Amino acid sequence: MGSIPDPGELTELTQPSFDEFQRQTSLMTSCTLLWKELSDHINSLEQNLMKQSETLKRKIEALDSETKASLDSLKKRELSIEDSVKIALSRVEFNTKAAMRTLGDDVEDNPDGEVDDGDGLLQHLKSTCLKMEAKEFWSFVIGKKKEIDLLREKIPAALSECIDPARFVMEAISEVFPVDKRGNEGGSDLAWACVLILESLIPVVVDPVIGKSRILVTPSMKEQAKEIAETWKKSLEERGGIENVKTPDVHTFLQHLVTFGIVKKEDLELYRKLVVASAWRKQMPKLAVSLGLGDQMPDMIEELISKGQQLDAVHFTYEVGLVDKFPPVPLLKSFLRDAKKAASSILDDPNNTGRAAQLAARKEQSALRAVIKCIEEYKLEAEFPPENLKKRLEQLEKTKTEKRKPVVVPANKRTRVNNGGPMPPAKAGRLTNAYVSSFPAPPPFVRSPSHTQYPAPVPGYPSPPPMYGSRSPPTNPYAYSPEAAPPPLAGSYPGAPMNYPAYGGYGNGLAPAYQQAYYR
Repeated sequence: MGSIPDPGELTELTQPSFDEFQRQTSLMTSCTLLWKELSDHINSLEQNLMKQSETLKRKIEALDSETKASLDSLKKRELSIEDSVKIALSRVEFNTKAAMRTLGDDVEDNPDGEVDDGDGLLQHLKSTCLKMEAKEFWSFVIGKKKEIDLLREKIPAALSECIDPARFVMEAISEVFPVDKRGNEGGSDLAWACVLILESLIPVVVDPVIGKSRILVTPSMKEQAKEIAETWKKSLEERGGIENVKTPDVHTFLQHLVTFGIVKKEDLELYRKLVVASAWRKQMPKLAVSLGLGDQMPDMIEELISKGQQLDAVHFTYEVGLVDKFPPVPLLKSFLRDAKKAASSILDDPNNTGRAAQLAARKEQSALRAVIKCIEEYKLEAEFPPENLKKRLEQLEKTKTEKRKPVVVPANKRTRVNNGGPMPPAKAGRLTNAYVSSFPAPPPFVRSPSHTQYPAPVPGYPSPPPMYGSRSPPTNPYAYSPEAAPPPLAGSYPGAPMNYPAYGGYGNGLAPAYQQAYYR
């Protein structure tokens, strides 16, 4: 039998190859990389699980907090019902007694509705509210449009005297809302009065304990308010949809919803379209928030910007606090650029050749005033200094004023329309520009019905002296219109030659019976 070799002894064994060593090394390296990759993956999973766990924990805490707040609010509302009802009943009882006293007294009402001051106006409003005379109240309000600020201040106090303010208001505005019962002979728009009265009703019907979160309107009145809203929506379809409805009517409808707390979630898309279509109205941003459109504000602002209503978009951004997302200064500058483009398009329009310059200037002036007002309202002077805008506005207004003034021209010269420089004498047969003659202009060209003739007869002219010399020209020289004069009529007098000197004196010291020329 062969002997077992001693491990310590060197034997003739097969030596490991270098390739086998490299394979083992590569295998160890791969195992190390796989282990590191698995470790990183496991650590990443652990971190993600920790983050999700923290997120869930925060959400659970927020939910618990909201639940607790909602339960506390419900408990407070439940406990406040009794107190609110007591306050409302006491107010009704007080107003009922006051109304009975008013009806029993011989109060001398002013049939013309003339009121000397704010106290008298408030007294008259309270009288109609105590007696629940809604029609008289309505007639008085619409007759005081010039005192709208005073009405806005006094109407809430007067409505608080009503036994049922909600019923009183709906009856008062029923003549024009939800549909105008005056027909085609309705006359002026009275939506401003509806909005004013509906706004004034809000502080009267809010819960005295909780506030605006609860509107103290009886269920029957709330159902009637809903019926009125449905009637208006049906009339909207009859009038051709949102595109054909008047903005004041839209404002009244939306204010009606907010005042009586009858906003419907299923009608949010309708509210959104109405708000965007009437976005230029000052109260629309606040109404949009009250209607529950706060989440849709970013999309609404982008829609306004795409329609070229950057100025309205600025008001919406400030109302909902999206100034960082929609910076106001670039929007205002874009609005001005669009206004200048619109003014240029008016100048290029061949259909407005007569009034193109006036319309274009008015367009640019309106845009400048609106932007300046917006800068001042939101304190943007540091980011958008309004000095250059004010200078441009003054320049446009000055140009408009100068165009209205007659141009004073010496009798022997004509001036260019553009720069006031002298022009060469008109050649025979060229009457493209009106010029001033030293003789009276013929009647077909000259008229001024607003000026009276001098009573003195026209004296004869003395011999023509030299030119003015050191004296000033006559105070009433004939001015010509910067516009081109009409072609001469048949049989009219030809224009006087331009080399006639001006007559400096008058026979008896009176000015001749000439009138200033106005071309119309």
